[in-house]
Amino acid sequence: MTTSFETVRVAAVHAAAPFLNLEAGVRRAVEFIHEAAAGGARLVAFPETFLPGYPYWIWSHTTKYAAPFFAELYRNAIELPSPQSDAIAAAAREAGVWVSLGVNERDGGTLYNTMAWYSPEGRLVAKHRKLHPTNAERTVWGQGDGRDLFVVDTGFARVGGLICFEHTMSLARHALTAMGEQIHVASWPAINATHADPNAGDFNHYATTLAAAHAICAQTYVIVVQGRISEEMVERLAVPAGPDAPTVGGGISGFMGPNGKWLAEPHRDTEAVIFADLDLSMIAFAKYFADGAGHYDRPDVFRFDLDRTPHTTLPESTVQQGVIRVASASTKVV
Repeated sequence: MTTSFETVRVAAVHAAAPFLNLEAGVRRAVEFIHEAAAGGARLVAFPETFLPGYPYWIWSHTTKYAAPFFAELYRNAIELPSPQSDAIAAAAREAGVWVSLGVNERDGGTLYNTMAWYSPEGRLVAKHRKLHPTNAERTVWGQGDGRDLFVVDTGFARVGGLICFEHTMSLARHALTAMGEQIHVASWPAINATHADPNAGDFNHYATTLAAAHAICAQTYVIVVQGRISEEMVERLAVPAGPDAPTVGGGISGFMGPNGKWLAEPHRDTEAVIFADLDLSMIAFAKYFADGAGHYDRPDVFRFDLDRTPHTTLPESTVQQGVIRVASASTKVV
């Protein structure tokens, strides 16, 4: 795998897609990919569930009023692969960039909170499903499994990522460290602008503290990329005026070095594509002090492994064997 010492320009998209509208959201994502490439980025990261939006209603609506939103989300979730996914892959190829895109992924009857990775060759090369939905998110998403922990060798760096409160899962972070991660994508929603979430007031503190901890412990750069709440979202959610009503904006996005410090003042609230130049040669200075998966690790004391077995109801081959496909309306069953 690549051990790089070059300087790499990366981008983060601090934005919200058209809410619960997959087709419009794909078009917006394509625009952002080209904007990032025009700014010289070789990797562009989107926030958690950019397509077709984070289910903010889970914090403010009872099950009765959340159900119609879930049904709409289900219809507008993306399948991987699909024509919509192909459009993102084509944009990555045209722009010549790597893309880390947060999506609501539909697979059968279940939705997943997924980070999809697209290469400059125009391929969906990997997907990370959030290992464990957080709190009320369990009413929306299923769980990922051991296949969902990996780093991608882009040729210029080993890049990985985690979603939101996965950053509290120390073993997940250590796994990425052991795989040699050099750039980490930390994707989050704009919870600080929801207000109905009991953690809203502390949310940016959690995101920045956990990002700094991972940067220091893994000796990696971290791209913190959060979404924002749009006027459309506020109108659609229609939460009565008061302390639980969401507000337009929110989110905090920026870039941290291996010392856990912001490279520049992070961006907040307004839509923007932001950039940073990451000098990967600086990682060596952090590794000199403490290599979290090398000379500062104690595998003789601590034992840890990954179970990459797919956790599925039936093996895919068994599912395919059990599906009877009718070739045409004239096909007769004898």
